[in-house]
Amino acid sequence: MKKNEHDRRNLMGLALGGFTALGGLGALYAVKRTWDPLPSVKAAGFTTIDLSGAEENVLNIEKWRGKPIFVLKKSKDMKPDDRDVIVGSDRFHISIGLCTHLGCIPAYISDEKKFKCACHGGEFDSSGHQTFGPPPSPLEIPPFKVNGTTLVLGEEGSEFLKMKAAGIIA
Repeated sequence: MKKNEHDRRNLMGLALGGFTALGGLGALYAVKRTWDPLPSVKAAGFTTIDLSGAEENVLNIEKWRGKPIFVLKKSKDMKPDDRDVIVGSDRFHISIGLCTHLGCIPAYISDEKKFKCACHGGEFDSSGHQTFGPPPSPLEIPPFKVNGTTLVLGEEGSEFLKMKAAGIIA
């Protein structure tokens, strides 16, 4: 083999290797972009809820990261629970409003003070504990921080971390 042919083959091999490396880097960049949260999810990272106007035994539904959030100001006759979020002298039930069985949105029955899922009959009490049916676990509590009479969803405040440390939140 002549020296010119050998040099040409080496050049072609280097060029092919370079193009392959560039294609590999492009593929890695594309994979990384699929792992990043969408801009709409990043924008919805924090939601602020003013609790000062909440009425007892009336369910308010907010939205956080595309999920319904249940905010229920508990009345004095409702049993206190470790899952309650205390704001001043008031107790609140805060949870992601999706049944832990198959993700349906339970309805709140104010007369019975419970959540009922129409999909498969699952029931949760006013603290979010499953009381009947197929749900395997209580309603999930989103990360939150209490700031005066305001609740900030998406941020792990001291109250949330205490619940987590006590094993109330998985």
